[in-house]
Amino acid sequence: MTSYEDATRTSKSAVDSTLDSLTVVTKGLQQIATETSEFGKRSYEHQMAMLEKLLQARSMDKTFELQGDFAKSIYQSWVSQTTKFGEIYADMAREACKPLEQIALGSYGRGVEYTRENSETAAKVAKADETQVAA
Repeated sequence: MTSYEDATRTSKSAVDSTLDSLTVVTKGLQQIATETSEFGKRSYEHQMAMLEKLLQARSMDKTFELQGDFAKSIYQSWVSQTTKFGEIYADMAREACKPLEQIALGSYGRGVEYTRENSETAAKVAKADETQVAA
């Protein structure tokens, strides 16, 4: 096999892996967009329900209690959503790197093999030179 064929195959493999990686990133970003939209909708509904409860409150004590409960629930919701986003981003990064890892590992393996072959050839040439000089 020629080095041109090797380079062509490696380039094609790199492009395919890059496209696979970009596909994963695109799907991950779509999932983030969907989650963001759903979170916004849930937050809006939660805020409207809270507003209704506040308008129905008959005392300041009840108003403060409702506001405290609302703040706690919003904080818990935000932490939950942030955790979910973190998991999505981590999964997306992990999956997006898999195709590129294969290219890197394949290139490393070919580089090691090339180095091994060239060092063996160089050793044979050096040994032949030593034999001719000694003779």
